[in-house]
Amino acid sequence: MLLEHHQADTRRSFLRTAGLGCGTVALTDLLHQQGILAADKRQNPLARRPAPQSAPAKAVIWLFQTGSPSQVDTFDYKPELQKRSGTQLAGADPKTGFFTTSGKCLKSPFKWAQHGECGAWTSEIFPNISKHVDDMAFVYSCYSQSNNHTPAMLQFNSGMIRQGFPSMGSWLTYGLGSENSNLPAYVVMHGTKPRGADPIWSSGFLPSVYQATAIDPRGAKPIQNLETAKELSGDHQRSLLDALNSANARHAAKRPFDRDLNARLESFELAWRMQTSAPEAFDLGQESKETQEAYGLNRKESKDYGRQCLIARRLIERGVRFVQVFASCPNTPGGAVSDVPWDAHNDINRNHRACASTVDQPTGALLQDLKQRGLFDETIVIYGGEFGRTSDSQGAAGRDHNPNAFTTWFAGGGFKGGAQYGASDEFGYKAVENRVNVHDIHATVLHQMGIDHEQLTYRFNGRDFRLTDVAGEVLTEIING
Repeated sequence: MLLEHHQADTRRSFLRTAGLGCGTVALTDLLHQQGILAADKRQNPLARRPAPQSAPAKAVIWLFQTGSPSQVDTFDYKPELQKRSGTQLAGADPKTGFFTTSGKCLKSPFKWAQHGECGAWTSEIFPNISKHVDDMAFVYSCYSQSNNHTPAMLQFNSGMIRQGFPSMGSWLTYGLGSENSNLPAYVVMHGTKPRGADPIWSSGFLPSVYQATAIDPRGAKPIQNLETAKELSGDHQRSLLDALNSANARHAAKRPFDRDLNARLESFELAWRMQTSAPEAFDLGQESKETQEAYGLNRKESKDYGRQCLIARRLIERGVRFVQVFASCPNTPGGAVSDVPWDAHNDINRNHRACASTVDQPTGALLQDLKQRGLFDETIVIYGGEFGRTSDSQGAAGRDHNPNAFTTWFAGGGFKGGAQYGASDEFGYKAVENRVNVHDIHATVLHQMGIDHEQLTYRFNGRDFRLTDVAGEVLTEIING
């Protein structure tokens, strides 16, 4: 008797629970159709916000050359280094790099030539990039703090050599929002993840809605888990999402100090919108054969990097605010792929020829494509690594890390084409004239995007933080007045 009562009670409980569940789903769908239960109307933290001051640029493409190219083998020509190869480098510190160097000058193995009306020197390994020097602003006097890849990349992205601080992409997204509500505002593309990985593009203490969407575009599905479940129609999925948002919004309202809850709500909405927009944005089949070949997609050496550069243009074209491409290229002719591909400790000739064959054609194509599509003047292109390399040798033919001098160039977005700013010493070992630190670079990029770097702040742990900390000067000499 007790068993029969228990079974009956269990059946009644099951039917009651099932009925309530089905009724809730049906009611949600009905309320949505009638407009009574609509998508949450809270303010979208990624909504476009006008720049505080007029500015030429709307977006950034950052071509990060992971592992750090040698300044004296790419864009900073040093005749004296060529003449004095094998002799003692005055003032050389064998501990400048991460390992130990010889203290003896190592000449560049490459031929050099001047290009364009500005007469900028470039190495022979960049035949395509060299065609665009009159569109570039070169800064030859960059320096940073760390001789180790991870802290150096953290600093170049966030201004700090330690983890936990927002990257420049997150700061810009926080300050300006996105031009497209159906795609992420900040996208990172990589093959092999660079040294330091996700913390490099972290949103730090900013709300996580400003975190980068990191993807590996080499696969068939650059962004995973975007497909709609087969058993759900668009209307049904929208109804379920609205119900989830309403429940989550009530939960968040009781916890006003949890900064990640609203970000989580927005992530659901963005994922919904991306289901139709993202596949189209990443579909390079829409591009002509000529365009694909211009970016080097038909070459084994350059197809992956070229794909990233072409996707970057397509994303910027669709209103994505900030796209960062981390070079992932073979660092030996044998095709081995490293997380720091430009890291030429053993053989600068073999390494830099291999890496340049990967990035040269796509980079030149990107600049040309942006100009042809009328996007160049409103898009900042940044090119460079996390530090430079030593002018004295490591081993017989390699170069160690060197944070004391390196070259970064900028193009588009109101930067002065053909500008050549700052200088390293006669051997390219140390920045000596108009020295430029990471904070200066960040201040200048923010300025070109319409933001005063001293005014873009976020209060955290009782203090107002900013990307440039308590430093940073806008490099007015390399931007159009």
